[in-house]
Amino acid sequence: MTRTIFEKGLDGRSGKYIQENDCPVDEALLPIQRISSLGLPRIGEQGVIRHYMELASKNYHIDKGIYPLGSCTMKYNPVVNEEIARDNAFCGIHPAQNEADVQGALELIFNLQEDLCEICGMDSFSLQPAAGAHGELTGMMIARDYFRDRGEDRKIVIVPDSAHGTNPSSVSICGFKPITIKSDDRGMISPSDLKEEVNSETAVIMLTLPNTLGLFERNIGEIIEIAHDAGALVYMDGANMNALLGIVQPGKIGFDIMHLNLHKTFSTPHGGGGPGSGPVGVRKHLSDFLPVPRVVKNGDKFAFSWESEKSIGKVHSYFGNFNVFVKAYAYICRLGSEGLRDVSRNAIINANYLMKLVGKFYDVEYPGPCMHEFVASSVNLKKYGVSTLDVAKRLLDYGVHAPTVYFPLIVKEALMIEPVETEKKETLDRFVEIMKKISEEAASNPDLLHEAPISTPVRRLDEASAARNPDFRWREME
Repeated sequence: MTRTIFEKGLDGRSGKYIQENDCPVDEALLPIQRISSLGLPRIGEQGVIRHYMELASKNYHIDKGIYPLGSCTMKYNPVVNEEIARDNAFCGIHPAQNEADVQGALELIFNLQEDLCEICGMDSFSLQPAAGAHGELTGMMIARDYFRDRGEDRKIVIVPDSAHGTNPSSVSICGFKPITIKSDDRGMISPSDLKEEVNSETAVIMLTLPNTLGLFERNIGEIIEIAHDAGALVYMDGANMNALLGIVQPGKIGFDIMHLNLHKTFSTPHGGGGPGSGPVGVRKHLSDFLPVPRVVKNGDKFAFSWESEKSIGKVHSYFGNFNVFVKAYAYICRLGSEGLRDVSRNAIINANYLMKLVGKFYDVEYPGPCMHEFVASSVNLKKYGVSTLDVAKRLLDYGVHAPTVYFPLIVKEALMIEPVETEKKETLDRFVEIMKKISEEAASNPDLLHEAPISTPVRRLDEASAARNPDFRWREME
C-alpha cells in the first residue's frame, strides 16, 4: 500500500540544500509573517518526485482507457487545444488589463459568442457562467427578472423527472417553486400530462434535451407550444448538446433560454472538479437580461459593454473561465460545421451500438433508439444478490472506469453509459465483453462481485461513512 508523503518523511531526511538567506530583511516591509512552520514533510527531492510518479501510475485517466460516464461526457481533449491554451499570449493575461492590451482575447470571446449563437440558433450568448449548474442559475435569474419586468408574479417551474439533478436546486435558489412531472412509459414528457400542470402561474418549463435517459423528446414542438400559449418560457439544459451539434438548433425550435457545458461538448474533459464553463444563450426578447459586461465589436475594435439597464448583473468575478474558451474556440475552428455534425453522429452511433450489445446481458427499460447515452440496469442480476454497485466495482478489476450509477433515479439499479464520439469499435467491443463476463460471474460466483475490487491499490471503501465522517487530521512535522 502506498504510504502518504508525510509517512515517508518520518525518517527526518530533507531536500533542503539551499543556503539560508543572509540578506538583511526589513521587518517593516513584511507586515504579515508566518508564526508557525508549514508542517511540510521532510523528504528529499527525488523522494518527492518518485512519490507523485507512483501516485500518477495508479490514477485512471482518459489516456489510459474509456470513460463510459453517462451525462459527464469525459472525452478526449485534442492535445493541440491544450498547447494553444497554455500559450503565454493567453495564460499570461491579467483580467484587469486595459482593453487595448487584450484585443486578441476579446476578439476570441466575441467570435466564440457568435459561433455558439449559430450552433444553437440563439440571438445572444454570455460566456460568464463558470459551469453547467452556474449556467442554470443564470438562466433562472434571467427568467425571474424577465417576469418581474413584465409585472407578472409567476412562481412555478416545471421540471421533468428525467432532467439533470441540479435543475430543481437552481430553480429554488431563484425563488421559484419546482414542480416535477413524471415521464411516460417511453421515458418522455407526455403533452397531455403537461397541459394539466401548466397554468397562469407557470414561469418556465425546464427540461434536459436529450434527457438523462439519452432520449430526444419526440413531442418537443408541442411541449414548447403548450408553454408559450400559457405565457411561459422554455429552458433547455444543454449539457447533452454533444448529441445535437449540426442536427438541432434549440433556438430555432422555440427554446427561449439554454446553457451549454463547454467543458463537456467542446473539448475540455469534464472531471476533477474543473475547469468548467456554462455559457447561457437567449433569444432576442431576453438579450437585455444577460449578464454584463458583454464583449461587443465597435468597428475593428472590441470592448466590454456595460450598457443594459435590465441586466441581471455580473455572475462571475471577471468574465468567465478564459482557458476553456480558448480550447472551445480552437475545437470549433478546427472541426467546422461538418466536423461538429460528425461529432454528434459518431456519439449517437456509438451509444446505440453499445446499447444493443449491453442490452443482451442487462436490462434496458427505455431502448430508444437513444442519442448519445443510454441507461442500462443490473436489476436482472438481483436474483443472484448482485447490485449495480457490485458491477461498477468489478469493472475496476478489469481496468475500466465504471459508468455513472444509480442515476437517473427513475431507473432501478441504473448504469448510465455514454461511450462518446471518440472511442473506436474495438474499445466498445472490449467493454461489452467485460460487461458480459461480469454478468456471467454474477450467476456463477456472486461472492466475487461482493468483494470487488480485489486488484486495485485500495479495496472497496465504506463510501457512505467516508462521506459522513471524513478524516481531516493534519500531521504536524517537526
